This record gives sequence, structure tokens and C-alpha cells, in this order.
Amino acid sequence: MIFRGCHNRNLTMHSFLLASSMLRQKFPTLESFLWRVSRRASHLARQQYDVIVVGGGHAGTEAAAAASRVGAQTLLVTQKVHTIGALSCNPSLGGVGKGHLVKEVDALDGVCGRAGDWAGIHFSILNRRKGPAVWGPRAQLDRQRYRQFIQSELLSTPRLTVLEGSVEELLVTESNPEEPGCHRVTGIRLGASLPISAHSVVLTTGTFLSGSLFMGQNTSPGGRIGDAPSSAGMSHTLRERLGLKMGRLRTGTPPRIVKASVDFDQATLHPPDSQPSPFSFLNSHTHCKAEEQLPCYLTYTTPGVDKVVKESLHLNCHIQQDTKGPRYCPSIESRVLRFPGRQHQVWLEPEGLTSDLVYPQGLSMTMPPDMQLQLIREIPALHTAEIHTPGTCDPKHVFKKKKERKSQTCKLRSIFLCVLGYGVQYDFVCPTQLSPALQVKSTQGLFLAGQINGTTGYEEAAAQGLWAGVNAARAALCMPTMALSRTESYIGVLIDDLVTRGVTEPYRMFTSRAEFRTSLRPDNADLRLTLKGFAEVGCVSSRRYQQTVRVRDRLQDALAALRDVSLSATTWRHKLPGVHISEMKAANPTGLEMLQYNDATFEMLVSVFPERLSPYTEFSQRLKIEGAVYRPHCVLQQKEIERIQKEESMSLPQDLDYLSLPVSLSQEVREILDRVRPSTLGAATRLQGVTPAAIVHLFNYVLHSGKKEKSTHRS
Repeated sequence: MIFRGCHNRNLTMHSFLLASSMLRQKFPTLESFLWRVSRRASHLARQQYDVIVVGGGHAGTEAAAAASRVGAQTLLVTQKVHTIGALSCNPSLGGVGKGHLVKEVDALDGVCGRAGDWAGIHFSILNRRKGPAVWGPRAQLDRQRYRQFIQSELLSTPRLTVLEGSVEELLVTESNPEEPGCHRVTGIRLGASLPISAHSVVLTTGTFLSGSLFMGQNTSPGGRIGDAPSSAGMSHTLRERLGLKMGRLRTGTPPRIVKASVDFDQATLHPPDSQPSPFSFLNSHTHCKAEEQLPCYLTYTTPGVDKVVKESLHLNCHIQQDTKGPRYCPSIESRVLRFPGRQHQVWLEPEGLTSDLVYPQGLSMTMPPDMQLQLIREIPALHTAEIHTPGTCDPKHVFKKKKERKSQTCKLRSIFLCVLGYGVQYDFVCPTQLSPALQVKSTQGLFLAGQINGTTGYEEAAAQGLWAGVNAARAALCMPTMALSRTESYIGVLIDDLVTRGVTEPYRMFTSRAEFRTSLRPDNADLRLTLKGFAEVGCVSSRRYQQTVRVRDRLQDALAALRDVSLSATTWRHKLPGVHISEMKAANPTGLEMLQYNDATFEMLVSVFPERLSPYTEFSQRLKIEGAVYRPHCVLQQKEIERIQKEESMSLPQDLDYLSLPVSLSQEVREILDRVRPSTLGAATRLQGVTPAAIVHLFNYVLHSGKKEKSTHRS
């Protein structure tokens, strides 16, 4: 099944006033379109693409959209078109650290932020008690709305073709001797069909790479219930043909509960924010009105939950294995075993405006179905709960013993989303084998993004997907690949952590991972990234760029206006009696200095100088954060940022023979550098085990050899 994007892109959806009417018309058409348009894959196989993206999850959709925006003819291959944009696990987006990634993806013209604004049904800012630098924008989502938005966006994207099919293997040839790398990927093969060629391939296989599903003592191949497992040829190609070091990780999902069976009176109500905050800088409001939002509820586990977990351990093969799972979103079995006797939070979250299901965040489990129900009913708010089981998802038949499993393959494939809890184990590629462009160092033309790199979460996947798609397109169009510094974005922090430090467990983003949190805030992601995304990267539309330029200029004008207005301290006290102004304050404080007081707001200053300041009220919160709260801290951080940027600008040749380098380095340091092969001196400084003295020696060697090479070139 093949779908090509509309080249006039009549569905931009940059404002919700336009989007609302367009999407109401578009989505019914989309549903019929998915069933109506069909062609054989062999017809497509005769074509050449700039970029092929494998996988239609959060990483794949952002990669395909980004590659298309850069200007590449792009093919997105997914097993099922109707699952593109599906929220496989929790129906939410954002959070502490994760919300920063969503804002940055949006600043680079990505899709997920606008989709979250359209599909959100419960918006909240986490961490409000702390400073705005670590606030976590978050939203509960309507599963159907989110999926529809993503599909509609992709199927109307110029230069993007969507193909339904399963990739059997990568096409690998000899490398180009003029570029670093031992191999070159030149395309993909779909089953027995002819090959499809491309200059770049982006793999976003999620949990499907040699994935195995677990429930109780039974297993089945696959990355998600209802979908076919990925081809064994893919893992074989990566491991054997390309020689990549790979590992194994695990994750899981909880059972879905019938909303009508929940006793919400025994849980604590958590309402959404009274004024929803959009993810996207293009949107001034969300699609869901404030009064239409749904609440979440909080409840806790009991000693009865611990008892069920311990009694079912012998029936739970997934939890008995030593494969690493997510530390920060563990299964209820892992939490009980690690912290026995404690109460554990369980969030009851809505799955949609019209959904009759509840998502119990914190109850991911892999025990047998009957034990799952027994455990759930040990929680007071869920004492009469029912696990929703559609007719095609009979727990007695979902997982069969090995000898019976083959006959149930068709039945398993018919299930889109099982609402029982189950676990997944899958292969991942050790990400230290990637460059900061997310390209495999040893393989030309191959890029990886998402859970295949050892991360967990929609937001981490989307961020990697966007950057891998950008660089895959740039490489295909003969432009140099690019890296984002950890001094300028959380995406840079994420990628740098992966490629320099690797992972031993699924990686999750936190604000604590960033050194320059006061500069890398959710509110200024557009000023940090949109201008660069347009002028240097090429992935941002002119419309978004022009809006960001307007915002930048207006903020600068507003800050200038705040500096221009001033009064005596005595007059300020009279005008703003609610602000506790220091007696030591300068004789005539400016408006900007007054805004630095915690209890002063921009609106207060507008009331004093309405003609001068009222034109900038739309930026009141940003002026408080940017101009008053964090400006002194950002000034102090700038020198450290400049130092790191200087280190990042010194590239380390990828063909350096660290094991025989004629400098004073310990054997341990040599082995670390040879294994990771950092791309810059800055990346080398962050490698565990590499000493400051080794960095100095490496710096002097590269600097000296660079000067010597330039001198030889001149002569």
C-alpha cells in the first residue's frame, strides 16, 4: 500500500482556527483513503529515493517529516499504515526533561508538539514549585486524535511517500574509499520483492528488532501485540554483516481498565491546569478547551499488591531474567522487589475524551492474566476493577505454549492493542558506535534513532528521529552532516550522552543531565533553535522562521522599554505596594530591575506605564523569565559555554590510531578512545576514565599535527 504526500501541502495546520475546520474535513477522507489507495510494492521498487525511513513510530515519523522538509525525496516504510503515530504505551506527552525535548522538536518544525496540542485532553506544567528552567510541560492525549493528526500530517507532506510493508534486510555494499567507514548501506529489500535504493537509510525499529513478548511463562515473537515481529534478517545484518555491538533491553505496559469499574471516590483528584499551555510555539491555545479537559486520579498500592507479586514470581519468566529494564518507569514487580513494604503511586489516566478505558500508570506487569486482575483489585480505588478484553484478545489464547503458538499467529496479528499487561525484550545497538549526527561510524549511509539506540520514551525517540532525518537528508543531498551541542539544546545533551557514554539501561531524559539548565529552558527553545534550523540546518519553514524573528525582535524591544522606564524607589513603593522593595535599592530602579523581584509581575509594570509597556503584554511570562529571573545566571554561564564550544569546535580525526599515538597516554585511556572514537575534544572530556592530563596531551597533539599538516600543504 503506497501513499504520497500532497505537493501543495494544503494541510499545514499552523493555526488552530484554520486547522479545526480542515481536520474535520480531512480525517474522514483520510480513513477512506487508507482503504482505497493500494498498489503493489514491486511498482515502487523501480524508484530511487534520497532517504528511506524504516518504522512509523515517534522516531520514524519525525525522521521522515524532517528529511522531507530538508528537501529529500523520502520513503517511510511501516508494517501497518493505520498504526502510524499510535501511542503504544501511555497516552501522554512531555514531562520533566521530556517536555523540553518536545518544545525543541517543535522549534525545529517537528510534528509531535502540534499533535500534542491537537490531541491533548489534560494539560499541566510539572515542577511549578521550582524555577521555570525545570518546568515540565505535559499532556494526557486522546489516542485516536493523536494518531489521526500524525497520519494526516505525514500523508500531506511534500516529497514523502508512505509504503506499507516489512523490511527483510538492508542492502550492503563496499564503502566509498573517500569517506570513513567499512561498509555502505544502499537501500532495503521488502520480502521477495525487488530492492529499493536510497542514499541514506534511517532505522527506527523501536522494540521490534528481534522483539519477544512475555506474559507469565509464555512468550511470542514480536515488538507489540497485534503486529508482526521484525525480520530476523535485520538483526543478522546489523550484528554479523556490519559487525555492530548489540545488547538487549526490556520494557512493558500495564493492563487497561474499564473506567466504569473504577471507584474514583477512593482516589485523589488531580485536575488539569486551568489554562492549558500549548507545546507548539505556533499555537496560542490548545484544541481542547479548558473546561473540556479531563482529570487524572492518584491512588497507591497496598501490602496485598506485594503479596500477589511475590506469589506469582515462579509464574513470571520476564521478571526472572537479567535483561535491563527502565529504571525510571519500572514494572510493579520490579518496584515491589526493589522496595518491599512501600506504597507505590498509581496514576489513573484517561485514554481519550470518549474512551471507556483508564491507563493505570505505574502498574506495568508481566504476570499471568488471572494474577493481573488479582493484583489490581488489591488497590482500594480498583477493588471492583475489570480489565478490558476485546473479543479478539482472549487472554487464554494471546500467549500459547511453544508447541501451540504457531497456530495462533493469525489471531495474534489481528489484535491491534492488547489491554492486558505484557513485557517486551528487544535488541538495541550500542550507541557509542554512532556519530553525533546519529550515523553509524563504520557504515556509510546508515542512521539510527529511537529505542534501537537504547532510549525509552516517545520524546527521546522523536528528538533522535528528527535529527537523524535531518542528517540523513543532508548526507543524501551532498551537504555536510551536523551536530547539536549540549550547550544549546537538550537534544544535544541526549545525543552526546548516547554517543559518548553509551547505555546500560534504557535512557530517559531529565533536566539534571544538562549542565546549562538556566539557558536551556522550555520557554526559549524557539530562540535557541528555530533561527539555526532555518539558516543552517534547513529543516524549518519560512513561516515559522518569520514568526520567531518577530518574537525575537518584540522581546528585544520590550526589554529596551523596561530599561528605559524608571522611577525613584519611593515612587515604586507607592505605585506597587504589594512588592517588597529593598531599602538598599538604587535611587531610580528601572522597570527591568523591578521585574527581578519575585512578587513583581509584568502586568504590574504595565499598570504604571501603560502606553510604554502595554504593546508587549503577550510576552509577559517570557519577559519575567528571560529578562528578570535568569538573565544574571545566563551571563555567568556564558564563559563556561564558550569554553565548551571551543572544545567542541576541535574535531578529532576518525582515523586516529589511539593505540600507537606518540603521546603520553595510559593504556586504559588509549583503549577507551579507540573503542568510543569521540568526534570532538569536548566529547573526549566527557568519557569516563579519560583524565584531564590525557585531554591536554591529546589537545596538543591534534593542534600540532593540524599546524604541521597546514604547513606541508602550503609548501
